[in-house]
Amino acid sequence: MISVKPKRILLVGAGHVGLYVALRLLKKLSRRRAEIVVVDPQPHMTYQPFLPEAAAGSISPRHCVAPLRRVLRGCEILAGSVTRIEHSRKVAVVQPITGPARELSYDEIVVAPGSVSRALPIPGLKEFAVGFKTIGEAIWLRNHVLSSLDIAAATNDPATRQRALTFVLVGGGYAGIEAIAELEDMARDAVRYYPELRAEDMRWVLVEATRRILPEVDPDMGAYTVRQLLERKLDIRLETRLESCVDGHVVLSDGEEFDTDTVVWTAGVKPHPMLEDTDLPRDDKGRVTCLPTLQAVNADGDVLDGAWSAGDCAAVPDLTADDPGALCSPSAQHAVRQARRLADNIVAKLKGRPIVEYKHKHAGSVASLGLHRGVAQVYGIKLRGIVAWFMHRTYHLSRIPTFNRKVRVVLDWTLALLLRREVVSLGQLHQPRESFSAYAPSARPPANGRAPSPETR
Repeated sequence: MISVKPKRILLVGAGHVGLYVALRLLKKLSRRRAEIVVVDPQPHMTYQPFLPEAAAGSISPRHCVAPLRRVLRGCEILAGSVTRIEHSRKVAVVQPITGPARELSYDEIVVAPGSVSRALPIPGLKEFAVGFKTIGEAIWLRNHVLSSLDIAAATNDPATRQRALTFVLVGGGYAGIEAIAELEDMARDAVRYYPELRAEDMRWVLVEATRRILPEVDPDMGAYTVRQLLERKLDIRLETRLESCVDGHVVLSDGEEFDTDTVVWTAGVKPHPMLEDTDLPRDDKGRVTCLPTLQAVNADGDVLDGAWSAGDCAAVPDLTADDPGALCSPSAQHAVRQARRLADNIVAKLKGRPIVEYKHKHAGSVASLGLHRGVAQVYGIKLRGIVAWFMHRTYHLSRIPTFNRKVRVVLDWTLALLLRREVVSLGQLHQPRESFSAYAPSARPPANGRAPSPETR
């Protein structure tokens, strides 16, 4: 009997696409038929729609991530980054977390590194601002906001207090709106424990360059969201750009200037820069050009055999749109469904069956505006308030991977109904060696230039 070597399927990235492709391949392919290798610098997949709630303390940060080694048993997990892809040779260069780089050959490759924050060359932005795409950024932001309340309560200097209590978020999409709504909700709860402060002392500023927020929903829903935020005394600046934030001195295009300790950038994303070091075809925005089957295709319409892509970094035609040139939006809704179709197409190819085009009409969008508040537009139905908030939680609970995570999130929400929100800052997490190094004595240089032996220390 002739043994057939299993096909190696390399998954670049373990986000929404990478994780769901891997899970589906594990179900449909035996180890004798396929060897699945997943490369990602993080040991977990982050469910990004829950980042605002994790930052606000509504759920534990660990509960909105899925550990790869537990979830993807049967896959080979490589902790590192793919730095180059030579699809002409079907070889990828993998840089582990430590140690030398290695070449990895493959038969099929799924390129899904996702996206990064689309920052602009604004003075001070790179040095001072923080993004809102990772669980680390969400944890840091929560601790930072609560630490800012401590700073404001401890000082007698009005300028220091005002600077600490001013929070600026740039970008009026879902990430920016949910972040400012959830964080302001948390901070308002926390201020009750500071007799030195009032909720009115805080200033929350949302800066959006266009004329509206939440472009994914109809204008009336965006207007409703603005009204809700204004009722909470948030400062909403439409048609306004961030011109500078050097050392926390914010300059806006409408002429206003003020100081802050907090600038959060949520103004869009761009494909991961690692795609620049590949020989895969890309469009003018740097995304891998794909057919509706999720196969990579060059400008001449030639399919690159064995190359697949989906999610934020892929330009996938939207077959449900009236415009023949329309592409699928970079949303988790599309990414999860594309992942399933992509995995099924790989299985079909390996088994000699016809592959199928991806086709999904965008169902709508849901957004949280803080506890018991939200907006939703699903299949043309518009909902507001607590009903939309409940739909937001229900939808994302159904989408977060693994039953384990679903249970933990529900428990977090249930406890939040019965107990008060935790509003303590664990800022030392970000500088764990500071207290030790502050009191550890410096070593005296030996007289002979040689380090003292342990016996003589």
